[in-house]
Amino acid sequence: MPTVQSWEVSDGLWSRVERLLPRRDPRAERRHRFRRRPGGGRKPISPRAIFAAIVYVLRTGCQWRALPKSFGSASAIHHHFQQWRRQGFFVRLWRAGLAEYDEMEGIAWEWQSLDGTQGKAPLAQEAVGDNPTDRGKKRNQAQSARGRPWRPALAYRRRGQSARREAVGPDAGRDRDSAAQADPA
Repeated sequence: MPTVQSWEVSDGLWSRVERLLPRRDPRAERRHRFRRRPGGGRKPISPRAIFAAIVYVLRTGCQWRALPKSFGSASAIHHHFQQWRRQGFFVRLWRAGLAEYDEMEGIAWEWQSLDGTQGKAPLAQEAVGDNPTDRGKKRNQAQSARGRPWRPALAYRRRGQSARREAVGPDAGRDRDSAAQADPA
């Protein structure tokens, strides 16, 4: 008996999923102003191949762009995923799977509970290393030789003002004696 990978769609699974797929609206193709010429463009992807690619992404956790080329265009697969999501396909699939499991094993609908927690993994720091987004932060860097922490030279500058004049002060370029005579305080 051949082994089926966890992301491969078996014939038994496909027979149960196929009847839940949304029907293609033939009028939707007529709405487009430009139609594909016969034999032009990419060949359409079969619904089974689209579903297999979606299952692959969900089971492996890879990004859409990292989808192997054997499944077809990643953007086309993602487009179909979005369409099927809007049309309620995945809700119907979930409900059908829930009903099938209820028939096989039985679900105690009277008693249900949900619990969860989120926290830091204690061993993750050793295995993974520092967070790459924390590299180069100014607060973690050593202070300069003078021991003064870094801060911008100018707190705020209006448009049209010289940066040098703002940094040095409003009396920049004036002689000290003339400034003292103008301001007797």
